Amino acid sequence: MPGINNFAAGSLETITINPILCHWLCPIIVVKSVIILNLKEKRYHMTTLYLQDLVKSYSGRRVVNSVSLNVRSGEVVGLLGPNGAGKTTTFYMSIGLVRPDGGRVLLDEENITDLPMYQRARKGVGYLPQETSIFRKLTVRQNLMAILEILPINAAERAERADMLLEELGIKHLQKQKASVLSGGEKRRLEISRALATNPSFILLDEPFAGIDPLAVTDIKNIIIHLKRRGIGILISDHNVRETLGACDSAYILVDGQVLESGPPDQIAASEAVCQAYLGDEFQL
Repeated sequence: MPGINNFAAGSLETITINPILCHWLCPIIVVKSVIILNLKEKRYHMTTLYLQDLVKSYSGRRVVNSVSLNVRSGEVVGLLGPNGAGKTTTFYMSIGLVRPDGGRVLLDEENITDLPMYQRARKGVGYLPQETSIFRKLTVRQNLMAILEILPINAAERAERADMLLEELGIKHLQKQKASVLSGGEKRRLEISRALATNPSFILLDEPFAGIDPLAVTDIKNIIIHLKRRGIGILISDHNVRETLGACDSAYILVDGQVLESGPPDQIAASEAVCQAYLGDEFQL
């Protein structure tokens, strides 16, 4: 497996990287022209990520059938549905892990359907996987520096940027702690700080509420609100329906590979069709 030098520790130790982590590093290694602006600066340029009529089949069975949705800058959108509904496949097509059989993925008017994940990341589409994507044996600061070290900025800028991100995500007091001892919520904060290192326009969150305690869920919701205020568009796919709807501006409900309902959370919760197919009659926000 590939590895990187432990830059942050100032040694020649090589860290083995799980293949799932390559989506963090490949875009940064390939793109030398990335310029990160003030991390707390709001975005004013409106951008939209479109999924248009996506289709995917496996072994002759169509699991996604003409699914369309869009995410705008500063908007939080949920992608929900029962097991086998096609939401995971749709989500993976949006980030470039799965190639659609039909339809398009657009970033504004640019067709990015055929671009691999690392090239989408170059264009501002970030991804936070469900699996832990941090280096357990490194400190919190070293984890962040492992990303920042590869960017075309000098040491002083890297240090300043690391301080800003750690402060922004509320984990600066943990910067000398090993990642292995962090709580579930703290690990999520560290992962999000790493995702923000490339200054994305969109972040696609896969199961952000999985494996964390109720207090950490509130923490993650607050972070999502913060990212929204920064103008970042967010697409969430999660099995935790209530928490996801509570964090979203709008949501899409997939059933049998198609969009059954879309709209704001209260509309979703009030939909008789959604309750029958997915939420149940007693569901309440």
